Amino acid sequence: MKHRESVVGLLLAGLLVPLAHAADSDAPLRFEAAPGVRVQAEVTEDGSIDVQLLPSGRRLSLPGAPDADGNSRLSAEDVDFDGRPELVARASVGMVNEAVAVYRFDPASGGFRALQAETHGHDNCGGLMGLTVDAATRTLTSSCRSGPMWYTDQYRFEGTKLYLYRSEDVLRLGDALDAALQWEQTDEQGPLAVWRTHDASGHVLESAIADGLSAPASGEPLRGQQATVASARLFLFDRPGAPSTTRYLVQGDRVEMLDEQDGWMKLRYRNPKHGAIEGWINVND
Repeated sequence: MKHRESVVGLLLAGLLVPLAHAADSDAPLRFEAAPGVRVQAEVTEDGSIDVQLLPSGRRLSLPGAPDADGNSRLSAEDVDFDGRPELVARASVGMVNEAVAVYRFDPASGGFRALQAETHGHDNCGGLMGLTVDAATRTLTSSCRSGPMWYTDQYRFEGTKLYLYRSEDVLRLGDALDAALQWEQTDEQGPLAVWRTHDASGHVLESAIADGLSAPASGEPLRGQQATVASARLFLFDRPGAPSTTRYLVQGDRVEMLDEQDGWMKLRYRNPKHGAIEGWINVND
């Protein structure tokens, strides 16, 4: 799958943040969480993480990310790009998914806090599943599989706040869309999805409809799937649900697919005389 291949490519190119240290099955994980604060961590029999802070000797117990057998794999990774590693626990879930828990050291309390993201309910994976860390774009990518479909959520930081930066919604318009528009689809391409870029407040900054299995490059503008109008006349409305319009596209017009709401699809048509024109078509009409 394309987004899986892109992750492998980043690993080979050295763009993903390397592990500061990963614990093997027998040895505890050791790393420095802050200047003068050393950490020793290991997974206990009940799946929790036993943490000892040195030189104070303080002990903590963290939930971890246990699999069905109560196992977690521990590593130290700079997840928030501040130059210091976080405590990361990973565990297999089902056949292909990986649950991930990230704990940041808090100097004020002298303990660890779980890293949680503000998603405004728009994420697909429900957490940092299959986490990869891209230092070049300062982006965290979460990937998960549900049924036959792989989903991707991307996160960024605003200050110390982690927020959902980019998400996808798979299109489910069926044959009605095929009757209105035609586009080229390769054997490697998955179902179409609406990709949306969000700000830290959850507002949508841009959207585009593209391959749901290939996450757009982080930091670059979204680009929509190109299509051709299939019907003789395709009416173009100002907004979803608008009662009437005088604008329309004709068979053969080239458009870019941008968004979808309740069976309405947003298109961009580049008029040779008037430039880019945007509007909504009623796919189910």
